[in-house]
Amino acid sequence: MARKFLYFVASMVILVLAGAFVFRLYGDELMEVAFVPDTEFTAQEVLETNVYADPLMWLARPELVKGNPALWLPQGYEDAEPALPEGKKAAVFFIHPTSFLDKDRWNAPLDDKESQARARIFLRGQASAFNAIGDVWAPRYRQATMGAFLTTKPEGQQALDAAYQDVLAAFDYFITQIPDDQPIILAGHSQGSLHLTNLLKDRVAGTPLANRIVAAYVAGWPVSVDTDIPEMGLDICAAPDQTRCILSWQSFAEPADYGRILTVYDMTIGFNGKPRKDSKLLCSNPINGDIDSSALATANLGTLVPNEDLREATLVAGSVPARCDKRGFLLIGDPPEIGPYALPGNNYHVYDYSLFWANIRADARRRMASFPVR
Repeated sequence: MARKFLYFVASMVILVLAGAFVFRLYGDELMEVAFVPDTEFTAQEVLETNVYADPLMWLARPELVKGNPALWLPQGYEDAEPALPEGKKAAVFFIHPTSFLDKDRWNAPLDDKESQARARIFLRGQASAFNAIGDVWAPRYRQATMGAFLTTKPEGQQALDAAYQDVLAAFDYFITQIPDDQPIILAGHSQGSLHLTNLLKDRVAGTPLANRIVAAYVAGWPVSVDTDIPEMGLDICAAPDQTRCILSWQSFAEPADYGRILTVYDMTIGFNGKPRKDSKLLCSNPINGDIDSSALATANLGTLVPNEDLREATLVAGSVPARCDKRGFLLIGDPPEIGPYALPGNNYHVYDYSLFWANIRADARRRMASFPVR
């Protein structure tokens, strides 16, 4: 039992290190040896045409009711607002973060039970924020393993590129299955948000589809205001009732130490081909629904405080504030008692949705109410 417990603790610590920009920064030689695959990258077989027509290729979609993690709600929770009428709902496309931790391959097999179980845990605490305003579609995809973020090997980027091709295939199928005029909400976290930034650039920018996007929630991934946003096809969500816009935030308790993140970030190139160095990060305040603002804890409608195995959570209101600093990080005051999985530097990446779950839920509803009537 003790051995199993220690394995569980180790796996959960690794879980919060899985699949985000910052994770490259904490991977020392030991982490690389332990988690970066030492095998050659093998190109994945191209998925069969229309493979996402199979409901089993989705963790969440409208037909899936029993066991659908995106339908989860905290025990005893009831929405204060009435349910939206069927004809007024959005279609929500959600891309889950990294849940594959193995080092025997660069991309997750679709039938890997452990990574799929972890992905379901993520969807309960993240995608569930959107289930009041529409049907959530969350594809399974051959995600890059956690080790892809802990190395400079070219195989790491190849794994991410391969995962993105699955996401594109899922999104293209999703678009064919919803009404031509139905509003769309896009959302993701960590590796999922990385793929979402590219999807916005490749599938939304400069297309009629941009007019149908209520909002895109790009949580847990850095987005440059100057070098990324102009290529992503939508404006920044500068007001709480704005639509056709992008939100993004990275959560840190104080004192926040994100210097190493900026070191890596400043070495990268933006979507417009120019260096991101010294450019400001997009900092949306999930409590206020705007940018570069501050909010007291009393304005936080509810933080999800998970239990030990992350399968359930209690909703606690008024416990976590939020303010954007000058560089574009979201600061949440003293470290909250929300769980043991904060990263070095008081980085609360794994809790980007949990910290503001009820406010994100209200934000999506408010933007839906403001979206032009079909």
